[in-house]
This record gives sequence, structure tokens and C-alpha cells, in this order.
Amino acid sequence: MRGGDNGVGMMNTSLAVQTQRLTKRFDRQTVLQDIDLEIESGAVYGLIGPNGAGKTTLIRLLAIAESPTLGDILLQGERLDTHRPQAHLKRQIGYLPDDFPLYPDLTVWDYLDYFARLYHLKGQPRVRSIHHVLELVDLEHKSDSLITTLSRGMKQRLGLARTVIHMPSLLLLDEPVSGLDPIARQTFRQVMRNLHSLGMTILISSHVLSDLAELCTAIGILEFGYLVESAPLDTLYQRLSQSQIVIRTRGNLADLRTELANCPLVADLVTDPVNQQITVTFAGNADDAADLLRSLMDAQLPLSEFHPVQESLEDIFCKLGHTQAT
Repeated sequence: MRGGDNGVGMMNTSLAVQTQRLTKRFDRQTVLQDIDLEIESGAVYGLIGPNGAGKTTLIRLLAIAESPTLGDILLQGERLDTHRPQAHLKRQIGYLPDDFPLYPDLTVWDYLDYFARLYHLKGQPRVRSIHHVLELVDLEHKSDSLITTLSRGMKQRLGLARTVIHMPSLLLLDEPVSGLDPIARQTFRQVMRNLHSLGMTILISSHVLSDLAELCTAIGILEFGYLVESAPLDTLYQRLSQSQIVIRTRGNLADLRTELANCPLVADLVTDPVNQQITVTFAGNADDAADLLRSLMDAQLPLSEFHPVQESLEDIFCKLGHTQAT
């Protein structure tokens, strides 16, 4: 999904977002450098990176809240021009910053009604839109409640409802689950699935990588203002994630280690005597893992668990960060 050598302004309507050599400087500081980004229409794209990597700046550029220093941004194949109104493009964007405004003295309904009017929704279409987004974010039962009475998770979902009141095709979310408890995050993930099912393209930045691994179809990694990785999530796992196998025995761990040492596809044996198990890095495929299990059973080892696992998105990110640092 990394940007190619397309000329500026070339149409590719299968892409919801395309940037070409996108660069942003503040005074003498370069925050983003030569970003070639491609996001397929209908994708859920996770943007990750350490603090200061440029994630918020990139999202603000895509939301037309900032102007690029150099480079181009194309939405649905059409080039953004900050010197032209392009209201039809701006209407396709929904942007939820990490510090979105809330008016605590308003009710949930009045808050959404206010933003619906800003998007020039009138009469029954406005009422239907408010009912629709309340249903999408599971806040129908709170429509008459004052915002000040809502939990943090509900406030986040209300901000999301406000962001999609006009049904944009591109949703830009900057750290939307920051500070949420596990139950609120689970609810938020379901809301994301609801929105994705409507055909929205979603770009979401987050430090909660387990959420992104569950939601996203593709991942981009920013480091020091550079896009160092951009690929479908499955491709990223295949290329960068090491397979591991957790093997538990009811017998002697030394016997299990001895037998594992005979397999050339096994490396990095980590023994856990408390749980009577060994975790190994495994270089083979599923058939090779089956052969390993068969050999251990033939050796009459009393196994109680043989569980292949894969490194997480967090493991991949930390590994890449270490590689970049060295």
C-alpha cells in the first residue's frame, strides 16, 4: 500500500486517500517528510507510532485543518487545493480530534441537532440523521440527558456521532479510545464495526495496538516523520511476525527440551518451570508444526498443550522501533 511513482493528480478512484511526497514543516522543524500514503476505499487503516512521530499532523492535513508545506493530497482521486473551497470534498470528511468540543449544558439531542444544522440538514432529514447516529453509537437511551451526566465512554461516542452526522465517506479519528476503560473500548470497537459496515473508510490513530489489531485491515507506522511501513495487516504479520509455539508437559521439562533441540525449525527456547511449559520460536508452517507435534508424541512425551501463537502487532511495532533506533 505504499505510494508508487504516480504523477501528481493521477486519478485512482479505488483509493480513498493518496498522498504524494507530503511534507509539513513548522518554522525550521520538519514534522512529516515525503509521505507517500495509499488507503483503499472501505479500509480500516491504523496509524501507529511513538509520541511526536507526526500522526496528529498527518491526520490534520488529511482533514484540511492544516496546509501542507509540500506535496499533494488526493481524496477519491481528486486533488485537494487549499486555495479553493472544494466544499464537496470537505463534506466527505469526518474528523474527530483528541480534544473535540463538548457543551455540557446541552442535551445529547440538542448537541447533535446543533451540528446537524451546521451541515445544513433540515426538517425530517435532520431528525432522521440524529436518530440514525444515536442508534449507530448506542446512545438512543441518552438522547434527553445532559452531556455533563455522561460517562467518558459515552462522551467519546457522542463525539463520534457528531462527526458522522453528515455521513462522510472518510472518517479520521485521532486517539479516540484514549483514557477509556476496557468495557468502553469494547463498545467503541463495536461502533467502529457499525460504521465500517456502512462503507466508510476509517483512519484511526491509537496507542492501544490490541484494538487496532482487532479492527484494522491495514497499518501504517510513522517514525520521526517518515512512513516506515504501510501494508495490509495480514501482509505485515506474514513478513514481520515470528511464529511461536507454547508446549506444556506433565513430565520432565528437560526431556522436552532435549527432544525440541532435534528440530532444526525450533529456536529461542524459553522455559517456564512454574507452568511446566516451553515457548519456542518456530520457523516452519502449519504442516511443519503438525510434524513437530507428531514427533513429540512419538517420543512418548506427556504433553498437555501444544499451542501455536503469533507475535502481536505490539511486538512488531517494538521490533521495528528497535531496528530504526539502531
